[in-house]
Amino acid sequence: MKLTIAYDGTAYHGFQRQINAITVQQILEDRLAKIFQHPIVINGSARTDTGVHAYGQVVNFFTTGTIPAERIAAASRGLLPTDIVILAAEEADVSFHARISATGKLYVYRIHRASVANPFLRNYAWHITSPLDVSAMQEAAQSVIGTHDFSAFRGANTTQVVSPVRTIFQAGIRQEGETIEFRVWGNGFLYHMVRNLVGTLVDIGRGRRKSSDMAVLLAGKDRSKAGMTAPAQGLYLQEVFYNTTHPGMC
Repeated sequence: MKLTIAYDGTAYHGFQRQINAITVQQILEDRLAKIFQHPIVINGSARTDTGVHAYGQVVNFFTTGTIPAERIAAASRGLLPTDIVILAAEEADVSFHARISATGKLYVYRIHRASVANPFLRNYAWHITSPLDVSAMQEAAQSVIGTHDFSAFRGANTTQVVSPVRTIFQAGIRQEGETIEFRVWGNGFLYHMVRNLVGTLVDIGRGRRKSSDMAVLLAGKDRSKAGMTAPAQGLYLQEVFYNTTHPGMC
């Protein structure tokens, strides 16, 4: 079974099940077990961090239950908390795996650029008071497009066993009012990669770095030289792709 899930990550310690913390996976497995009347173990397309949100997380699981796919979303409404919603359900081939079968992911990072914080956005965007040069940020974002070693933007404590090479199909910055969005579509992402890219882009927007520094950082492969890790609450898993369909994001 394949499900598409949306959730507000504010109350959860990320997606992946943990021993001593409440996660999205734990809630889903526990509630789905009630629907299908047997234990459920799900595979997620992405292990979003504490406070990170999703519009289109995809999960899959195996079930011997008989409830039709088209009834799963409705059956879940009385069982799931209001900050987790099943958007769609469909039968999937036995070979389908939410993470391994994915050909790409689209992430969005939101910045609230204003002199005064909006309390209603505190869990959904990174509030920045200083002016940002969006044109410089957009120019820098183009440097990440293509296949690169993203060691400079991987999580500081990430194991080196995982290859740091990823392909970015599109990346761009756009602004609407006080909201600035970084949208990036790639075949995969390292731990904290999007948030580390955003931290560096904000440095460029503030004038602390040049647009050309992004390419230099990529080539240098040194995490200590890049910007800070942007706060989790601005990050959204927008969509997961299982073919080469162009999302038309920028």
